[in-house]
Amino acid sequence: MSITENTWRNRGACNGLDPAVFFPDSEENAGEAKAICSECAVRLSCLEHALAVRERDGVWGGLTEKERRRIIRQRRRTA
Repeated sequence: MSITENTWRNRGACNGLDPAVFFPDSEENAGEAKAICSECAVRLSCLEHALAVRERDGVWGGLTEKERRRIIRQRRRTA
């Protein structure tokens, strides 16, 4: 893990919270995690990390896996 990555992770609104909140059992149950992410100062860094490493599980940067896949597809189309 790089120093930069460590920095944004430590500043995340999720830091210190129960990780289970960010790994809901369904897309429909992601509301609590998304609400926390919406107030997070490093949301975009988190999202870009998840997109770059193709994070499969959980809510990252305020988006679920399904929503992140949509962004990846859109980026491929415009590249």
